[in-house]
Formats: sequence, C-alpha cells, structure tokens
Amino acid sequence: MGGYILRRLISAVPVLLGITVIVFLIMSLIPGDPATAILGAYATPENVEKLNRDLGLDRPMVERYFIWLGNMLQGDFGRSFSLNRPVIDEVAERFSATLVLAGTSFVLCALFGIAAGVVSAVRQYGLADRLITFAVLIGISVPSFFLGMIMILFFAVRLRWFPVSGMYAIYGGGDLADLLHHLVMPAVALAAVAAGVVARLSRSAMLEVLRQDYIRTARAKGLRERRVIFGHALRSAMVSIIPVLGLQAGFVLSGAVYIETVFQWPGVGRMLVDAILKRDLMLVQGGVVFVAAAYVLFNIAVDVAQALLDPRIKT
Repeated sequence: MGGYILRRLISAVPVLLGITVIVFLIMSLIPGDPATAILGAYATPENVEKLNRDLGLDRPMVERYFIWLGNMLQGDFGRSFSLNRPVIDEVAERFSATLVLAGTSFVLCALFGIAAGVVSAVRQYGLADRLITFAVLIGISVPSFFLGMIMILFFAVRLRWFPVSGMYAIYGGGDLADLLHHLVMPAVALAAVAAGVVARLSRSAMLEVLRQDYIRTARAKGLRERRVIFGHALRSAMVSIIPVLGLQAGFVLSGAVYIETVFQWPGVGRMLVDAILKRDLMLVQGGVVFVAAAYVLFNIAVDVAQALLDPRIKT
C-alpha cells in the first residue's frame, strides 16, 4: 500500500504543474493592464511603469512563470495588493470556511445519495423507487445557485426559519449552534445535485451486485436480508461508488464558488470572485492552485480507500 500511495503522489506532480501553467496563462492573457486596474484614478504613465516594474510585469511571460513557480515551491504565494497581506494567509483562512461548507455538503450527498440508491435498488420498480427517481431527476436538473435563491426566498424571507447570509450572526452567536443554523441552507443547496448523481450511480451499482450468484447463495443460506444488503451487496458496490464520490467532491468544491456568492459565505469561492473583480492576480492564482491541490490530494485519498476495498486496484 505504501508503494501505491507513493506512485499516486508522484503521478500528481505533473497534474499540479499543468494546473499552474494553465492558471498562469489564463491570468496573463486577460485583456487589459493589471497595473492600470490596480492604480485606478492614479494610473499615470509613470505610476503604471513603476508598478509594472515592482510586480515584475515588465518581464517576459516565461520568466515570470518560473519566478512565480519557484516562489510557490518555497511557500511564498505572493502578496495580495487589494488586502495587503500574504496570499497564503488569506487563502488558508478562507479555505477553512470553504472546508466547513464543502465538507458538510459532501457528507450529506454521500449519506443521502447512497441511502437513496440502496433503497431504490432494493425496491426496484416499486413506489419508493419511483419517488426517489423523480426526486433525483429534479435535484439533478436544478442548478445549485438557483436552488439556493429559491431556498432563501422561501425559508429565509417568507418563513424566517434560517438566516439569509453569512457564517455567523453579526451580533451575538458565534458558537456551534449559530454556525449550524447558517450552514443548513447553503450545504443542502450545494449537496442536492451531487446527491442525485450519487443516488443514480449507487442504484446502478447495487442492481448489478444484487444479480450476482454469491448474493443468491447468501439468501439461499437463510441470511437476513439486512445482512445480505449491507454486509455483502453494499460493500461490493462501494468499489464502484467511491470513484463517483471522488468526482462529486470536485463538483462540491467548484460549486462552492456559486453558493458562497449567493449566501455570502466567507470562503475561497467568494474570495476568488472578489479578487477577479479587483484584478488581484496573485490572489486569484494562489487561490486556484491551492484549491486544485486540495482536490488532487482528496482524489488520491479516494483512490487509496478504493484500493483498500479492492486490493486488485493496487496491481
């Protein structure tokens, strides 16, 4: 297992390098002069030239990339001009809020998606299967940000059950109960689509396993149906379900950008939107690379979990 993990870590290196190249090229090819956008009303030719020189924007693109990459490898992601603080400090602080939202959404989509898929497969063509299939189709069809706005209008504005935005109450609060109260709507809105995808694929995986001979043999031996479903069928189906969960983790992280904007959640997604509007190149580049690295490491963890369930994957 140690050798398998090492191989997966080594294979992630070119992926991360490719991400840095793509991010740097996209930010470098954005129309307009970053120095002019930064200076605003103070963008005189002299000030623009001086800022370009200070930021290294007057150097060739290839040279700027390797300087930026070399600094990142040493833990220096640059300094945000709009916030006047190191990029890594801002990203790490915001990422904790995103991790709370994305982590909760991922747990919800995994639990409800797998449970719905198992029930739907066991009750194939029954009423429960039809109701779950209908709910899954609706969940997949409705974008997360639109569902979030509908939830705000209904549960926050009309019923006043939950707060409209933020992570904590402005006055008072600040404890776990206050966090959970603010977390319910954005987490559910973000998890809805991912849960639908997990449910559909979990149903397919369970149906395939339930048709296997060893499941019929287990039932013929007189084992309880609950043990057959959860002790044998679901365990085998998880080999196919876990990779889907890894893909949905990426969806949850990317979808957090929209949900954090809708609910004004103080995470990396909202930070990136603000940084793009302010043309804060260092903050955008550092934030995207940080999130991409987290996603790559999470996928490695998913592959390791899959290998633990199915040792044949390691070969």
